[in-house]
Amino acid sequence: MKINDVILRTVVKGVVFIILTLGVYLFFSGHNAPGGGFIGGLVLGSAIVLLYITYDLETIHKKMPFDFKKVAAFGVLLSTGTAIGSIFFDAPFLTQTKGSFTFPIIGEKDLTTVTIFEAGVALTVIGTLVTIILSISEDE
Repeated sequence: MKINDVILRTVVKGVVFIILTLGVYLFFSGHNAPGGGFIGGLVLGSAIVLLYITYDLETIHKKMPFDFKKVAAFGVLLSTGTAIGSIFFDAPFLTQTKGSFTFPIIGEKDLTTVTIFEAGVALTVIGTLVTIILSISEDE
């Protein structure tokens, strides 16, 4: 069923951009302040769910052809890989390393291996959230 609500679709385009920006900010601020992979993943996942609510499933699947079960599985693999990776470098389990990187817009940022772990958590949360919402929406 296609919804023909121009105002809703126009507003959602702007709101989704704001939600995605907030989600990325929460993700990167999570190591030193409240936030991180879990809350960043929830916010990013809510933007995707908002798109699914506003548009029909077929439209979103054309624009975003992801299998969110695989996204969740990749997130678990990424988190587990960073946790186990320290063992290969003869370091204690979940040991982190740190490096400074310069990004074009935001400038210099300290990143750690915890950021990769948090990315895995975020992907797991996004994949799980969207999969649950899509499963619920299929039941009628």
